[in-house]
Amino acid sequence: MTNEQRILASSSIFHALNDSAMVAVPMVFPILLAAGGIIRSYSQIGLLSNFGLLATFFFQILVVHAAERWDYRAMLAVSFTAIALSLVLISFSSTYAMLFCVYVVFRIFDGFYHTVGLAWVSRSHASGRIDFAMGVQSGSGNLGVFFAYLAVGYLAQKTNWRVPLQAGAAVCFCLGVVSFLLIRRVTFDTEHGRGRLDSGGWLRALRAIRSTIPGTVFAGASWSVTVFFAPSLLNRKFGVPMAQTGLFLALWIGAGTVMTYLYGGICRALGRERITRWALTVASISLAGVGLAHRPAVAVAGLAVFGSSLFLIYPSLQSCVGSAVSGRDQSQAFSVYSNIQLLSGALISLVSGYLSDRFGVNTPFLVMGVLGIVALALSAAAGGRPAPKSDHFVSCSSSS
Repeated sequence: MTNEQRILASSSIFHALNDSAMVAVPMVFPILLAAGGIIRSYSQIGLLSNFGLLATFFFQILVVHAAERWDYRAMLAVSFTAIALSLVLISFSSTYAMLFCVYVVFRIFDGFYHTVGLAWVSRSHASGRIDFAMGVQSGSGNLGVFFAYLAVGYLAQKTNWRVPLQAGAAVCFCLGVVSFLLIRRVTFDTEHGRGRLDSGGWLRALRAIRSTIPGTVFAGASWSVTVFFAPSLLNRKFGVPMAQTGLFLALWIGAGTVMTYLYGGICRALGRERITRWALTVASISLAGVGLAHRPAVAVAGLAVFGSSLFLIYPSLQSCVGSAVSGRDQSQAFSVYSNIQLLSGALISLVSGYLSDRFGVNTPFLVMGVLGIVALALSAAAGGRPAPKSDHFVSCSSSS
């Protein structure tokens, strides 16, 4: 196995454990809300999501700077160990305050992959294989979410809300060890870009990827709404049992998983720009359908269609970011990309909690349908204006 293959395999496993843990915790929120002890309202779920995402946002900036000095393997080990430990601690939470504090810490360490992990995939596959690599790693993250939804839903219904988190901690730790062992002999250059992480560099990165911003905002916001409020939509509004809720959400992510693994071939046939615009259109319509649904079957169908479109947007945007910047600046660029997603997700999750308490838990999905149309219009406008080039960055639109 070549170093390139080892990095992609390791990153795919890292992405799978990272994202499976990310969705496992919100899956137990409907149970806690129904019990009325630890969580008492949708706005409390919104606050958890908001502060967790903001913690990831601020910490990712530090992670990018740390990547200039720390070996990637050490960062991987710290991340998966802390994720596993945090899941165990969350399972022992007895008050909202305790859950809140541990969840924020959990989100800090659950944010390593989307900066340094993505950057190393992009660097190691820069020679014409970036679309293939981004599709594989994105699909692997979705595959982890798929199994997490199935397992957490089933275990939560058969046992209690604590058992799925404890089981998830064990699985994440084991997968982390495998991911680490795959790259234990790979040399990672920590000298990449040393001394270049100044404020000007962040602004150059933002300018270079500006055509992706509307889609990135929508992708981050719609992911957060689905992860944090779709379990309650199905379980609380439609009365779907937790095992079936997990199954239906696995259908959502499963549709996305298939599309991400097919992304490389689809991209060669259609191109990134066309894929992104079609995916934004379908995602917006399907989210509005979920918000307007009066039967669970309609909501589930809408989520499945939404999944197949959303998870074409992700690798398309990631490939565009990776192609828009030089290798030594990619941690910085992917941090900007990821942080835009985090900020949009944090804002929409906070608002969604209060909207759900006031108008119903379907309301955030209607809001996202409208936001998707706005993102489509802005993305089309931005695509017609190439980003300015500099000595260190190239236009994203030129590689689409």
